[in-house]
Amino acid sequence: MSSSGPTRAAVRRSRAPVAPSRTVSTTGITVYGCDPDEALLFREMAPRFGVVPTMTKEAVSEANAGLAAGNRCISVGHKTRVTRAALAALSRTGVEYVSTRSVGCDHIDVSYAKSVGISVGNVAYSPDSVADYTLMLMLMAVRHAKATVRRTDAHDYRLSEIRGKELRDLTVGVVGTGRIGTAVIDRLRGFGCRVLAYDHRPGNAADYTSVDELFQRSDIVTLHTPLTAKTRHLVDRRRIEQMKHGAFVVNTGRGPLIDTEALLSALESGRLGGAALDVLDGEEGIFYTDCRNRPIENRSLLRLQELPNVVISPHTAYYTDHAMSDTVRNTLINCLDFGNGKTWTG
Repeated sequence: MSSSGPTRAAVRRSRAPVAPSRTVSTTGITVYGCDPDEALLFREMAPRFGVVPTMTKEAVSEANAGLAAGNRCISVGHKTRVTRAALAALSRTGVEYVSTRSVGCDHIDVSYAKSVGISVGNVAYSPDSVADYTLMLMLMAVRHAKATVRRTDAHDYRLSEIRGKELRDLTVGVVGTGRIGTAVIDRLRGFGCRVLAYDHRPGNAADYTSVDELFQRSDIVTLHTPLTAKTRHLVDRRRIEQMKHGAFVVNTGRGPLIDTEALLSALESGRLGGAALDVLDGEEGIFYTDCRNRPIENRSLLRLQELPNVVISPHTAYYTDHAMSDTVRNTLINCLDFGNGKTWTG
């Protein structure tokens, strides 16, 4: 993922799902990096919107930009970085709009895209997908689920020497209170825990505080802020040192929000109680890939996976039926809105 993503205002954001107009003429869109489950949804939904999709499993590149010929709009996934060379080739092909099937746009150089005449838009999808998963990771972390399952799989059924914690006894700091962060806060309130929040644009009834105070007072810190030049390594050595001894870090946002080496040092020394990470710096080319029969060169990932108090999952928090349906629907709406000259900012 790029270390310099766009600000929220720099990207054209889709609205919540709406019914398409029956008067819209047929429009074409090229869908890159289209997995089979997404392809089924595009085939099902596109005719309702008057859109004809051209789909390929290949990620967009300079070499295959020609697949977009005749279409002003394309859709890309978040799994592969869109290079400047690819953007330039798309521009020469006649593409004017890129809709990414993700909330974050840090895999696209939005400023460069604009310089070659291409607008970039993201999609809104069910925040409950990531919020539910975030709460699951929190519970797994504070109840030491990984170590418990490992022992049980080895037929060691003794209780751990370390007791778990209850969320109602903890303070949780939520960094980023957009749609997903707000959904996480709503769930945390149901557990009865104290919730602190930080966002440069406070927008709900949470107990907002400075980012440094949040790190100092929280037993769990969970990350839901976009990746930008300012938020890269938001969780660095200094902030980790501010945290309570035995505190936990949860990340379902973007991997580079955390300085992985600093996190590893704190986990290996016992300063932090654990971490639950659905995203990781350097995940590209590893996550979403079967690596059982090939070496993994990301040494930080291997070190993290060896630790009994670290849960790793492969950027899967968003992956639910509801969220996928939202993503495809709003991709099609983005395409139609661009064709109709509509611009949405978030």
